[in-house]
Amino acid sequence: MARVLHQTKSAAVNPLKSSQPLGAAFAYLGVDGAMPLFHGSQGCTSFALVLFVRHFKETIPLQTTAMDEVATILGGADHLEEAILNLKSRTKPSLIGICTTALVETRGEDFAGDVAAIKARRAEELAGTEVVLSTTPDFDGAIEEGWAKAVTSMIDGVTIAGDRVRDPKKVAILPGWHLTVADIEHIRETVESFGLTPVILPDVSGSLDGTVPERWVPTTYGGTSVEDIRDLGTCFQAIAIGEHMRAPAEALQARTGVPYSLFQQLSGLKSIDRFITMLALISGKPVPAPIRRRRAQLQDALLDGHFHFGGKKIAIGAEPDHLYQLSTFFLGLGAEISAAVTTTSGSRILSKVPTDTVQVGDLSDLEFLAEGADLLVTHSHGRQAAERLGIPLMRVGFPIFDRLGSQHKLSVLYEGARTMIFEAANIFQANIQPPTPQGLNPFRNRETDNDSCPTSITRH
Repeated sequence: MARVLHQTKSAAVNPLKSSQPLGAAFAYLGVDGAMPLFHGSQGCTSFALVLFVRHFKETIPLQTTAMDEVATILGGADHLEEAILNLKSRTKPSLIGICTTALVETRGEDFAGDVAAIKARRAEELAGTEVVLSTTPDFDGAIEEGWAKAVTSMIDGVTIAGDRVRDPKKVAILPGWHLTVADIEHIRETVESFGLTPVILPDVSGSLDGTVPERWVPTTYGGTSVEDIRDLGTCFQAIAIGEHMRAPAEALQARTGVPYSLFQQLSGLKSIDRFITMLALISGKPVPAPIRRRRAQLQDALLDGHFHFGGKKIAIGAEPDHLYQLSTFFLGLGAEISAAVTTTSGSRILSKVPTDTVQVGDLSDLEFLAEGADLLVTHSHGRQAAERLGIPLMRVGFPIFDRLGSQHKLSVLYEGARTMIFEAANIFQANIQPPTPQGLNPFRNRETDNDSCPTSITRH
């Protein structure tokens, strides 16, 4: 069991984490026709917007209540109401997802009461648009918590409550924030190959996959429809991916009675087998031949790749669930996790990370702990640390802004695990240090002890 070491520094140096409201906005971007709304200053929104645009290379719909000094002191309910009504009249979104920021959270306002009063008072003007709220202060948590809170808010605020007739072929998928566009799309295709109908919440594979619409759309286009969110109670089973998605799955079960299964990661052979077996049991069908073939390909990749991982020291900086996924992946191939740094200490998954300690910290902590490692695994902000340490960097997570196609890289199920094996093994091969004479011959230039090892022997 890993021991979690809390941060003791008074300031972050080269931060590792992204904020809670950014994580919540990320989840809302996975809903068709949605508009995330930051309740705070323009600066808070601009910073998140820059990270999104640099990562996805797409236009990102993201708005703000633009709190000023007076509103910050006297209260921002009027600004919030004005922003909601302006968004409704100008963009006509299907859903407005409100993400609170530290600026308004420190004042201690009753956001839930304000939103409820606005919805009741402006019911006629807001008809056709769902308004949901996530309390996501920047000073607490990180992107993982924000994503989970936004998904929970959509289930609590939109999904029809009560037991309903459940469709035996309908499966709700609740993916974690760390799953890429390609991951979610691959999961959908896998579920559909069993004759099942997946309802994915949120579905960024439909809204952030690089599709260019024929006309300008001011909101998100593609993703989960609001109607599908309302009808989640008709699903036969829910599948949550990542420990942070336990809370949304529990909220769905409490609201509708839909049972759930939690997969803490889908990059290891055993967990993937369990996922595929569950789909086979739900559908009553055998595993399709293409999936069996991909499993065999992964087995071959494990055999081919493990020679490159044995004895390697890996330093990882990532959000808790992503850290667990990556660390178990490398450990399963024979590598050693020499450093593990994460963003927050609240996740129960941290105790399962296969290392002695997990440091809650920033990229400067990772750089210090990664001394002597063979590979640094984190997002693009870790590139300077990798350069100073003289070790290669494997880019994962958010943001990745100095490489193209990060959202189209697979990391889950048989094909995704195989892709990660090849990527990491190729990095190792590309950074092999040439052998030196001293390294090849440990006895070269050794010091001799004249007393114990005479240089000449007299023959008689």
